[in-house]
Amino acid sequence: MDLIITPETDPDPFWDMLLLTAPDKRTVEQSLETGKLYVAEWDDVVLGTFILIELDAGLWELKHSAVAQEWQRKGVGKALIVKAIETARDLGAKRLETGASNSSFAALAFFQKAGFRIARIAKNYFTLNYDEPMFENGIECRDLVILAMEL
Repeated sequence: MDLIITPETDPDPFWDMLLLTAPDKRTVEQSLETGKLYVAEWDDVVLGTFILIELDAGLWELKHSAVAQEWQRKGVGKALIVKAIETARDLGAKRLETGASNSSFAALAFFQKAGFRIARIAKNYFTLNYDEPMFENGIECRDLVILAMEL
């Protein structure tokens, strides 16, 4: 699947997808303050989104990568991550980081299959940064597992 990736300045048409990756709109808006939103399309249909943030010279972060619900489990996520990595590399990234909750088993497996490696763990990230506890797979989201890839 050859996705077309375009930068977007207006997140409004994409909130349904972006909110698949965050507990609230405020979280995504914070990422958009310093990052750039990208939209993935195929045959004029929006299939996914992601945000890239430059953290430091050569160090970029991939956040809020999401696939429209009707396109999940069809290989779109893999194509989206490949394009996100290419886009980061084209922007000058030498290292790309992303993160997933300690309880996000599917996301942790997905990113590792895409070539990311566990780099570090931000202990208590979710408990310190969110007012309400969050759960996934029956486990409280406490720690942020940060994965990285050298480009």
